[in-house]
Amino acid sequence: MTDDTPPDPAKPAHAAKQLVKSADKLATSAEQQTNSADRRTVLAADRTVLAAERTYAAWVRTGLAALAAGIGARALLDKLVPDWMIAGTGSVLVLFSALCFIAAIWREFAPGVPPPKPDTAKLPGWLLILVNGFLVMVSIAALIGLWLA
Repeated sequence: MTDDTPPDPAKPAHAAKQLVKSADKLATSAEQQTNSADRRTVLAADRTVLAAERTYAAWVRTGLAALAAGIGARALLDKLVPDWMIAGTGSVLVLFSALCFIAAIWREFAPGVPPPKPDTAKLPGWLLILVNGFLVMVSIAALIGLWLA
């Protein structure tokens, strides 16, 4: 008699063993599904943390590029356009850089619906605020330098 054949009702001990065996298989399968679902949830949370870090890096990278372009506007546009246009273009780029640095922090700390607890550690918030605060101050100094130079 194989496990696929129905138990013989005349043999209650055999039927009880098959029932216990079937219940064990069902419990094992349910546990594996639960563990698998839990692991997928944790991995999804890890991906969310890493995606947030990439987004933060993209905001900072964009801000640094805008800051460099704003500072370089004077040298690049000198003798091509009037001084007021150079100052305006540089100012817009430098202000945009400051906005990017602020947006990076804002998006990092207000991501929307909180994800499940990840295994991956997040970057310390105080460090992000410190670095971006410094970058905003550099942007303000560059803006002042653009208007006074």
